[in-house]
Amino acid sequence: MNAPLPKAPINWVAVFALVFLPIVAIIAIPLYAYHHDFSLAAWISMFVLLGVSSLGITAGYHRLWAHRAYEATLPLKIILMIMGTFAVQNSILFWASGHRTHHRHVDDVDKDPYSINNGFWYAHLGWMLRDYPAAEPNYKNAPDLLNDKLVMFQHKYYVPLVILVHVGILLPIGWAVGDIWGVLLLGGLMRLILSHHVTFFINSLCHMWGKRPYTDENTARDNFWLAIATWGEGYHNYHHIFQYDYRNGVKWWQYDPTKWLIWSCSKLGLAKNLRRIPSFNIKKAELAMKFKYAEQDLAVYGHNVNDDISSVKQRLAQEYEAFTHTLNDWAKLKEQEIQAKKSAVAEKIHQMDDKLKVEFQLVEQRLTHHRETLNILMRNLKKNPVSQ
Repeated sequence: MNAPLPKAPINWVAVFALVFLPIVAIIAIPLYAYHHDFSLAAWISMFVLLGVSSLGITAGYHRLWAHRAYEATLPLKIILMIMGTFAVQNSILFWASGHRTHHRHVDDVDKDPYSINNGFWYAHLGWMLRDYPAAEPNYKNAPDLLNDKLVMFQHKYYVPLVILVHVGILLPIGWAVGDIWGVLLLGGLMRLILSHHVTFFINSLCHMWGKRPYTDENTARDNFWLAIATWGEGYHNYHHIFQYDYRNGVKWWQYDPTKWLIWSCSKLGLAKNLRRIPSFNIKKAELAMKFKYAEQDLAVYGHNVNDDISSVKQRLAQEYEAFTHTLNDWAKLKEQEIQAKKSAVAEKIHQMDDKLKVEFQLVEQRLTHHRETLNILMRNLKKNPVSQ
């Protein structure tokens, strides 16, 4: 069992936002619905504004400011700052600094601000309700944000900005659709609660539920269903190994609207320098985990050691050796390319680029072959288990 959490003073501001407001919503929303009913416009405002506030966190607080996964123009930064402020999850500086600490000390019960190893409740909500030492802000890891005038302006005037943004968004919408109270309750209160928990799922469920296709060195998981709920943030295993990628969903079928928002902004000239992890690095991590899982599966049959299982283990070792050899060849080629660029010899660079493209195609073919071979080996093992 984990050591009990240290006693810490209650954070009454967080208690008001995360406990008192939901209680108000549970009482006020059904009462209003019973006596007045909600207009269709009020319901639409809830879903639209949920997207606005959630994307302010995912595209702004998270991928722009916490990870610097891309660069944004000042107009886009202002828009994302307003959207993030509307989500009421503290200032950019506080949020991003804490998130960087989480990545650096992930799963450490003493240093990770919202370590899942302290339990679901703590990771989801509890870490904010008390002033635990691990959750105290430490801005030494955010010198870039301390020098960002917009970030510091929001940090200094955060509470007035929260009030101003809510008044400036909710009241005009409520007046325009003729349902001010409906918009305040659904587009304001209910939307805020949903937005909070959508984000909190990343800290809790995404460290408990799902697959780990890229690394098992931390508890982060990839989960398609949570990606839908969290605007693309659910591919958390990928994110924890490749945190500087502006994408979380890197495969064509993965749902990541935040990625497409950032990409669209780049096409409009509002964002640039979108950081992408090379596909080779992604394949390397993915296949390395497949080898690891294959070895773990083979270990299950280790109690039944005979010629068949020994042969399978030997073939797996040979496949891994070939895989490692391919990685080494690619690394040498990449180093040659870098040296060519340093020497500024145009012809050599061109030749090296062509050679790299050919080698990369061979790498992809060999990776595919390794993956298919492993799948065949494991299917055969499962279909024909070794007898005692």
